[in-house]
Amino acid sequence: MDNQTKFMITCMLFAAICSSVSSAEWKATVVKSIDALVTCCVVVPCSFSHTGGNLPTSRLRGIWHEKDDKKSNIYHEDPTLMKESFEGRTKLVGLLGQNNCTLEITDVKDHDNGPFCFRVELVQTENNEPTKDMFSFVEDCVKLNMLTEPPKPTVIKPKTATLGEPYTVTCSVIHTCPTHVPKLTWNHDSAKVTVHHKDIKQGNWVTQSILTFIPEEKDDNREITCTAEFNGGLKSPETFTIHVKRIENYNHIIIPAVVGIGTALLFGIFCILMAKKIQEPYCRASKSRRNGKTLKVNFQKRPGSCSSQQLLQRGCPGEEVHGPLLGGGSSVLAAKRIAHLKSQQLPHNSSEPPTNL
Repeated sequence: MDNQTKFMITCMLFAAICSSVSSAEWKATVVKSIDALVTCCVVVPCSFSHTGGNLPTSRLRGIWHEKDDKKSNIYHEDPTLMKESFEGRTKLVGLLGQNNCTLEITDVKDHDNGPFCFRVELVQTENNEPTKDMFSFVEDCVKLNMLTEPPKPTVIKPKTATLGEPYTVTCSVIHTCPTHVPKLTWNHDSAKVTVHHKDIKQGNWVTQSILTFIPEEKDDNREITCTAEFNGGLKSPETFTIHVKRIENYNHIIIPAVVGIGTALLFGIFCILMAKKIQEPYCRASKSRRNGKTLKVNFQKRPGSCSSQQLLQRGCPGEEVHGPLLGGGSSVLAAKRIAHLKSQQLPHNSSEPPTNL
């Protein structure tokens, strides 16, 4: 390989390296496409890098223009250099000194579709004149997708609500204007509503409203609505019907059943004891005495026991007649002895002592 060939190869490598470094220094990151709601607003995220090193915002000039015409500015720090239809509707919401070129467009019109590109100029002189260091990122532009109807909120909820237990519903809506977030409202009076905002990238944001309440009987089959109100006045509602389930309570069955069973048991035990008490025969003879010729024996009984006649005739089965005259023994024997005494005729003057029983 001769020296001339080596020199050519070296030059080509050097040019490639320089080109790579240069392109890396002048670079913009802009979303290619983003939704924009007419009458609302849209924020186009944008970041960039340049060759001037670390410069303050005052030494940088940011411009947004139409891709096909670099002189047709939709944003410029000098309003006289802007398209009349965009005056007062555009501004930079990022700091150029932090390499942030994010653009906000308010009161979006149906013709604001773009594409739009970012241009940066380095201003290093006292008279605020731009230097030769300037760059338009025409390869990194954004196109707006015009929406004439607002997006509907998304409601996430349990299928049923339980009476007396906390019920939580989440209503969320996606938008592209974090500087003027949509307002989510409910038609349900509740003091507990939590709102969150989250960046889901590529210029899209989500706003969430979380409603928590305790369902009552009046809430059954009630329609609950979450309404998203966007900057510019457009509204979008989402409605669902809540079904309240009552907690199954078996106390009205269990308590009477327990009381009934308990009462029946107590009554059964009482009846058994009373039946046993009534079935027990009981006879008792009082203290005997002599009365002239006849020996009288008085008997006392309680309901269900044997009578005096039964005692005299056949005795009271299983019982004993007690008393000093009868001298103990079985009821049958006692009855026979009493019958024998009553059959005897004892004279008043008889000296013969009564027969000992």
